[in-house]
Amino acid sequence: MKDYRYDHWRMGYHLMPPAGWLNDPNGLCQMDGTYHVFFQYAPEYPKNNNKGWGHYMSKNLMDWTYAGMPLKTDQDFDKDGVYSGSALIEDGKMHLFYTGNVKEPGDHDYITSGRGAATVHVVSEDGIQFGEKQCVLVNADYPANYTCHIRDPKVWKEDGQYYMVLGGRTREDEGRVLLYTSTDMDKWKLQNEFSGKEPFGYMWECPDLFAVDDQYLLSVSPQGVPREEYRYQNIYQSGYYKLNGDFRGEYSLEDFTQWDYGFDFYAPQTFMDEQGRRILIGWMGLPDIEEEYTNKSDENGWVHALTMLREVTLKEGKIRQNPVKEYQQLRKQGEPLHAEKTYHLSNSFELDLRNPTDNDFSMLLSGGAAMEYKAEQKEFSLCFTNQIGAGRGKRKIKVNECTKLHMFVDHSAIEIYLNEGEYVMTTRFYPKDNKAVLLITAPTLTGNIWELGLQSRV
Repeated sequence: MKDYRYDHWRMGYHLMPPAGWLNDPNGLCQMDGTYHVFFQYAPEYPKNNNKGWGHYMSKNLMDWTYAGMPLKTDQDFDKDGVYSGSALIEDGKMHLFYTGNVKEPGDHDYITSGRGAATVHVVSEDGIQFGEKQCVLVNADYPANYTCHIRDPKVWKEDGQYYMVLGGRTREDEGRVLLYTSTDMDKWKLQNEFSGKEPFGYMWECPDLFAVDDQYLLSVSPQGVPREEYRYQNIYQSGYYKLNGDFRGEYSLEDFTQWDYGFDFYAPQTFMDEQGRRILIGWMGLPDIEEEYTNKSDENGWVHALTMLREVTLKEGKIRQNPVKEYQQLRKQGEPLHAEKTYHLSNSFELDLRNPTDNDFSMLLSGGAAMEYKAEQKEFSLCFTNQIGAGRGKRKIKVNECTKLHMFVDHSAIEIYLNEGEYVMTTRFYPKDNKAVLLITAPTLTGNIWELGLQSRV
């Protein structure tokens, strides 16, 4: 395996593939005090792009151990990919559910014909070794008005019943989510179907259904949503609906809200840890972006990463995301922010900026990543002005105010949290070296900036 110690785009506190290709986070859970993060993984990419699941483990969310590839394409029903899924912990056992992907030979479009999408269940007593794979749903079990694109099971238990949501695409090219129920995790029955007030994209991937302080959220990643100036600016989106009523029966969905407004975010999944926190992780990437922008680490034999772990909360009626408190352990030397100053830093730092009078401000990172807030226009933007964006241009959002900005830079990743996590922007970027120059221009601000250490990964 290649020695990455001298690759300055490798990150310090984001999870990346040991080598090869990474995409969706899968099977997020905590069992007996140990956190488990699985992910879509093709270690031999680009030579072989068949995806299984890679696996990281941690006791404290900061020190991670790579535990190999527990799920690979070794059955007829998953021969073309162990696709995304989830974990359920019960009675000291880990239950994983995933989509087994099959592409049959022949003249198929692989949308309405030629694709197998089995929902597969596999169990482990230690979170490392897994037993026999069992198909619990196959194409014939799904509604007849759906295409072959049904995938990404998220399974949980509530009020003594097991529930599963699956993302789907109807034959009318409308994205929807199917809800199944079970009493034994073996036999599943269709319970409900979720859709918006109007059609919203042709496919809903990576569904998740959960409650934050009794407010249910339906999280989906829609494909085929028209782009707008301030919303839906990526090729595919990820966001949530507030769900009111009974998800098992009569319900209503409020407006769709994006999880992240940056260049690189897709396929998020959440879980509840043993402290009762709802934690979200997303894929710091997107499919099908090659014509717009690139990921230059591909040149060095690895592609993509996962986002920081974010705690999802409800405050003043608004859903917020903020990095889990454990990241504070990475802080090294720090100093107060100054309104007009150039900082010379390593490419691993945290910035906490307070703008109490809601004035304009701007920042320029590494000579090419420009962040700007315009109070009169109520607009915050992230713009790349040179090659460090690898083709990324500009993303902007409408905000009522911008009094707080929390930013993390990790070698080739930037995550920005505005107004205590009301809005988030995530992007990759590719600076020339391990040094960062940050120029801050603002009339009045307070805050702090810290150099960050590296989490352990073995």
